[in-house]
Amino acid sequence: MLTEIITAYNEAVFDTDRDRALEIIHQAVENGISPEDIVFQVVIPAMELMIKSISEDFDANLAQHFMASQIAAQVTDEMVAKFQKSPEIIGTVVIGTSHGDMHTLGKRIVSGCLRSLMIEVVDLGVNVAPEKFVDEALAHNSPIIAISSMMMHTARSELGCTKVREILKERNLEDKIKIVVGGAPYRWDPNLYKTVQADAWAEDGITAGKVIKDLMTGMRK
Repeated sequence: MLTEIITAYNEAVFDTDRDRALEIIHQAVENGISPEDIVFQVVIPAMELMIKSISEDFDANLAQHFMASQIAAQVTDEMVAKFQKSPEIIGTVVIGTSHGDMHTLGKRIVSGCLRSLMIEVVDLGVNVAPEKFVDEALAHNSPIIAISSMMMHTARSELGCTKVREILKERNLEDKIKIVVGGAPYRWDPNLYKTVQADAWAEDGITAGKVIKDLMTGMRK
């Protein structure tokens, strides 16, 4: 039964059919599939499959990325509330768009993916001051600061990632807090993350979930 559920759910997600995906999940629970199995054997593998299957043309698949992350986040939220015991949270990420940037879609995609991977998200919103990124990371004991920039000038801004790095250095926090960046400018220039002194970057919202999860896990070792 679980194999059939996985196949049907994956098809619904790839078709960006939220209603069908939720119907499949709700029916599975009624038929005795545990909420834990829904999250860890259906939702998370579907997100990983999405990484492998979607073409490299992110802009052409923007709607698919967004819907996949939103479906995954909604299902995860519903199922976690039904867990027999609280799930183990991998960690917390603070996320926001860089100073001067008002775009929200990329950040929302990443947030949905992270939540489906058992990572808590503190969304700081848009046009976030560099000091706020660091202050909030400390307040929430977050080892990762995720900065989204959809324009080249906000990605390279002196009040963007480079300033966050400067603050981390001043406060001797570079071993405790890492920076992950993403957005259109980084797809245009894959080496831009080094220029702005980030620790890593992600090509798209779904990949960001894996990049952040791997970085967070590595920091624990």
